[in-house]
Amino acid sequence: MVGIGVLALVLSACVSTVLDVDVKATQPIPAALVAEMSRKSMSPSAPILIRIFKQESELEIWKRDRTGRFALLKTYPMCRWSGKLGPKTRNGDRQAPEGFYHVNAGMLNPNSQYYLSFNLGYPNRLEAALGYSGEALMVHGACSSSGCYALTDEGVSEIYAVAREALRGGQSAFQVQAFPFRMTPQNLAKNRNDPNFAFWADLKRGYDSFEVSRRQPKVSYCGRRYVFDAEFEDGEPRDPLAACPPAANSPEMAFAERTQTDLATAERLLISGRTVSAHAYSDGGMHPTFRKLLERNGEKALAKRTSLTSVPISRPEAALADPHSPEE
Repeated sequence: MVGIGVLALVLSACVSTVLDVDVKATQPIPAALVAEMSRKSMSPSAPILIRIFKQESELEIWKRDRTGRFALLKTYPMCRWSGKLGPKTRNGDRQAPEGFYHVNAGMLNPNSQYYLSFNLGYPNRLEAALGYSGEALMVHGACSSSGCYALTDEGVSEIYAVAREALRGGQSAFQVQAFPFRMTPQNLAKNRNDPNFAFWADLKRGYDSFEVSRRQPKVSYCGRRYVFDAEFEDGEPRDPLAACPPAANSPEMAFAERTQTDLATAERLLISGRTVSAHAYSDGGMHPTFRKLLERNGEKALAKRTSLTSVPISRPEAALADPHSPEE
C-alpha cells in the first residue's frame, strides 16, 4: 500500500515520479558536455558564470578554462519568460529580473515545482535599497513563467548539474548576469527611447567588463546604480543609495572605452534612421525553436516536449504574439 507521504509527493507536481525525487538533483553532467569541457580545456569543477538574454530567449553557461579566463561552454534556448523588457520592480508584475546576481549552494532547489531550479537572489542589495519587491525568482524547468526563466526539464537538468559541480569544486557562488538583450549598438539604438535606457546603459558597463576581460566583473553598488570593477578609497560602499566615494583606480578602463564607443555608435544609428523599431511584448517571449513547435503541434505537445510532468505552457497566446510591433 502506498504511504500517505509518498502519495502526497506523487501528487505534488514537484517531481515526475517517486524515483526521480532521489536522483534528479544528483544526475552527473552528460558525457557529451564533459567531453566538450575537455575539448575547451575546462574541468567539471571549474567556476562558471551564467548570462541570460530576454529578447533572444537564450541562457549561456561560461566556464573558466586553464588560461584563467571564462569561455562559452553552451547556449540553451529558453522556452518561456514573462513580462516585458525592463527590470522587475514589484511583486506580481510578472517581470523576470534584469541585473547582476550571485547564486550559492543554498539557492539550488532539488525539490522545485518545475523539476529543478535555482533562486537568482532577487532582490539584490541595490534592488532592495530601491524598494523593489518580489521573491523566489528562479531559473527552472518546464515552459511556464510568472517572473522566472524557464528552460525545459532537460535543459535545467544540465545547467543544475554543471552549477552543482562548480559549487562543489570550491566556487562560493556563481554570478548570473540577466540582460534585456545582447548589448550591441544596434539593439541599444532600437531601444534608445525606452524609459529603461539609462538602467540598461548601466548594465552594459558590466556586460562590457566581461566581454573585454573574460573575467567575472566585481559588482558594487552606490549612487543608486551598479558599479563594476571599482576600488574605493574608503572601501566597499555600504549604502547603495549613497553617493559614490572617490575611486582609487582609474575609471578609464578598457571596458569603459568600449561602452562609450558602442553608445556613440548607437546614437549615430538612431540619427541616421537605419534602425528598425524595438520589440514590444504583452507578456514575455519564447525561443523560436519552441515557438515553431507550439505553432505546429499545439500547447499540449510542447508541454510534453518540455516537461516530464507536462506542465502547461503559460499564456500560449501571448507566447505566439510576442514580440510584436509597438504600433500593434
